[in-house]
Amino acid sequence: QVQLVESGGGLVQAGGSLRLSCAASRRAFSSYARGWFRQAPGKEREFVAAISWSGGSTVYADSVKGRFTISRDNAKVTVYLQMNSLKPEDTAVYYCAAGTRESKWEDDYDYWGQGTQVTVSS
Repeated sequence: QVQLVESGGGLVQAGGSLRLSCAASRRAFSSYARGWFRQAPGKEREFVAAISWSGGSTVYADSVKGRFTISRDNAKVTVYLQMNSLKPEDTAVYYCAAGTRESKWEDDYDYWGQGTQVTVSS
């Protein structure tokens, strides 16, 4: 069973930082593009950031550009999301995903994690 497991969520004050991790259960995921999405209460899931399999290409949502950084360590089959200058509107469940290309579209991802809660207090 393929698994993606997120960790690193929690409660932080506005202006603070968190680092999310997403570990994959199979080494084959080192050749997959990876993405982060989030879903706030009462809202649809939205794209946050994505990275190519090599790490050479990244894509960000406008709302997080300059504050969030996606990276990966293929030796550990893990992708990270460094989140700085957090705002209350960043509060959401954050999901990682794996697919064939770094994309803003959910349909391009074949595997999903269970999500980790991020709460930013004002």
